[in-house]
Amino acid sequence: MKKRIAIFASGSGSNAQKIMEHFKRSADTEVALILTNNPDAYVLQRADSFEIPSHVFDRNEFYHTDTILELLKNLDIDLIVLAGFLWLIPKNLLKAYPGRIINIHPALLPKYGGKGMYGDYVHQAVIAAKDPEGGITIHYVNENYDEGEFIYQAKYRIEENDNLEMIKFKGQQLEHLHYPRIIESLIKKIKK
Repeated sequence: MKKRIAIFASGSGSNAQKIMEHFKRSADTEVALILTNNPDAYVLQRADSFEIPSHVFDRNEFYHTDTILELLKNLDIDLIVLAGFLWLIPKNLLKAYPGRIINIHPALLPKYGGKGMYGDYVHQAVIAAKDPEGGITIHYVNENYDEGEFIYQAKYRIEENDNLEMIKFKGQQLEHLHYPRIIESLIKKIKK
């Protein structure tokens, strides 16, 4: 029986795309569901192109009902992957999936993490600080933004003339390279 991943995303879904591609021909793991809080998110079109079901939810459904939890349980989800998802995960999901919810952050945590630190905001902070390197952090999710235990970090050099787009590109290359691989290594350890 295949192990099953659910991906939460709020936007374009480029990481979700790489994860779906990675597991498309896997014999033992599949992406079973894409969830989003944004009905206009491009990740929904990406899910359709892979014929993966999706679910759009609002704040009330996410925080004040068990609908999402029941959906995950009914689909026998083994691992929850956040890929550009901007809301805190509610307690009912944290309790039901201890050590089985992960996130990717576009900086070397603990630097440049926390509420409001996502996407371009992170990269702009790195530029403003004149850091010599940037990177990504893959981490477990807890009740606070970007404070869960680190799983993996990767770095890139920031050259003197690198602009926002160049830094974003370097970070995204690392995300697309490492996130699917780390997900695969984690899901192999989960007992069905």
